[in-house]
Amino acid sequence: MIPIFNLTLNKQTLIERISQLARDKFASRAAGYDHNASFPKEDFEDLFQAGLNAPVVPTEYGGLGLGHDSDIFTLWMMTKELAKVDLSLARCWEGHANAQVLLAAMANESQKKRWFEGIVQLGEKWAAWSGEPQSHIPGQEASLGTSVQVVDEGYIIDGTKVFATSAPEAEWAILLVNTAGPGGARHSNGSPTSVLLLACNLSDRSISFDDSWWQPIGMRGTVSYLVRFEGTFIPKENLIGYPGQYIQQEWQTRFTPLYGAAFLGAAEGAYDYTLAYINKQEKGHDPYVQHRIAKAAINIDTMHLWLRQVATLWETGQVLGAKQAGNRARYITEQLALETVNDCIHACGARSLIKPSPVERILRDLSFYVLHDNCDRVLSSIGQEILGQSFDRAYFNTHPTRQEDLTE
Repeated sequence: MIPIFNLTLNKQTLIERISQLARDKFASRAAGYDHNASFPKEDFEDLFQAGLNAPVVPTEYGGLGLGHDSDIFTLWMMTKELAKVDLSLARCWEGHANAQVLLAAMANESQKKRWFEGIVQLGEKWAAWSGEPQSHIPGQEASLGTSVQVVDEGYIIDGTKVFATSAPEAEWAILLVNTAGPGGARHSNGSPTSVLLLACNLSDRSISFDDSWWQPIGMRGTVSYLVRFEGTFIPKENLIGYPGQYIQQEWQTRFTPLYGAAFLGAAEGAYDYTLAYINKQEKGHDPYVQHRIAKAAINIDTMHLWLRQVATLWETGQVLGAKQAGNRARYITEQLALETVNDCIHACGARSLIKPSPVERILRDLSFYVLHDNCDRVLSSIGQEILGQSFDRAYFNTHPTRQEDLTE
């Protein structure tokens, strides 16, 4: 396997610290969280006690200062280590880290002091919620989505969001809402400038969570419930950045490679189990097993190289190249991770899909999580850009965005 390279000793130490926690504590809890569809609360407590829960908070506020242009790869590799043992935990961590990325980049000084202190000193957990799908599915009766009323002192939110990761356990959420109507930042046909980022204190009594909506095949531990807002007031000082900043600066392109790191982790988790299984069963002389394990190893190396390349582009200020490569990495890591898990299953046989084998859970979780962004749409956007057509690199809505509507 290709080693983690181009990292200072202290950054390698960070990755090893989170890897050891994952091996020693998180791995043994993962099946329970999955079975009960419960949030990995104890894991986050351990991350806090280990000083790892503020990965992106700048060092001057007490955090680790990762995830910025100078060092984004370390954050991705830490995410990978969590995903190796529990993809649901990695997703909750991603949301927590991504919120920190947005706060570090867009929040004003007063907001940073207030919110970063809660993360660093109190272990407060954050999430970022956009999900407001507008198309109905068979059997769906109620519409989803939020409305935003602008008032003198702030904003009043009514309606619902779904896929709200960490919903019952996070203390704060960044709400991506749209003043043009329901749809958030993914399913609206309004102007990009109508998208707001609002920091919401989830202890507000006007907010409720519906766990009956969350009955998925995988990623059960993310507890991505339906959230209902009933006249929820958010003060204007909780507006993050300026209207449209998330879309116009294509912030989604910062997060798509992080999904790839999680896919890589899931693939590595299946691969590690498969190697142990093959050795235990003495199946290493089977040529078909040899083929499968060779393909899996090459796929993992390829994913790692793609992520290192994207990170290097960000870290050296090649912004346009980083955005383009990030979406390509998002697409190819999905394909290679799914292929790798499939090869591992075929190398091991049907018993790898019987609990307590972690491969059974990895298959369910990965199959569900890769749908976070539709890979067909990702690939289409890449092709549109290559062909000089209108494209939407940030996946704002179903209509491609003209490049002149976006800023670097």
